[in-house]
Amino acid sequence: GYVGLPLAFAFGKKKFKVIGFDIDQKKINSLDEGKSFLSHISDKDISKMNLKNGFTSTTDFSRLTEVDAIIICVPTPLSKFKKPDLEPVYQTGKTVSKYLKKGQIVVLESSTYPGTTNPELKNILESSGLSSGKDFYLAYSPEREDPGNKDYELKTIPKVCGGYTKSCLKVGKALYSSIIDEVVEVSSTECAEMTKLLENIHRSVNIGLVNEMKIISDAMNIDINEVISAAATKPFGFVSYR
Repeated sequence: GYVGLPLAFAFGKKKFKVIGFDIDQKKINSLDEGKSFLSHISDKDISKMNLKNGFTSTTDFSRLTEVDAIIICVPTPLSKFKKPDLEPVYQTGKTVSKYLKKGQIVVLESSTYPGTTNPELKNILESSGLSSGKDFYLAYSPEREDPGNKDYELKTIPKVCGGYTKSCLKVGKALYSSIIDEVVEVSSTECAEMTKLLENIHRSVNIGLVNEMKIISDAMNIDINEVISAAATKPFGFVSYR
């Protein structure tokens, strides 16, 4: 998807052997044919990944035994009750647990609430008989993709990472430092998950606020963009949303 493919591309450029997993055979077929399904990654990029960097994609999850790092980038859509549907995370965790081996690191990147990585995903993965922080490493690192934003790319966007243990964090940082300029360490997976929530809530609240201010300004024949520009001259306590 829009998180996993850019990650695969970034690791591929650093000469990592990357396997992309998906349950959608159409996406796999597209990648095999050298065709991208994202506007900001070209067909040429996909062909280069396949030919020069040895990228492969598959629906065969038994190939998880071939890798050292497993990054989970599945969606967490809202249910009809406006609650996050974590079934994709749980099902992926159950699949990973079938093939999990000692020494691997599992990182969750999906948007979720504190407590998902530990204990929920942790418990699912430990059904394999392996222990987090002892037999395998476990971390949470929220995705910060902004498709279409030409000012920032994956490499230059600081990456927050929290581990189940200090050793988990150390391995997680080593993994992401290979493709990203700055990795921001936090004390736990819960802290990293709350960071993602704060980022999203901050954005959503301010988008809602500025949209309501526009309605009010329009009714009063005031140019909202002029207002935002004037407010933005304050050097503290204000962030422009348009």
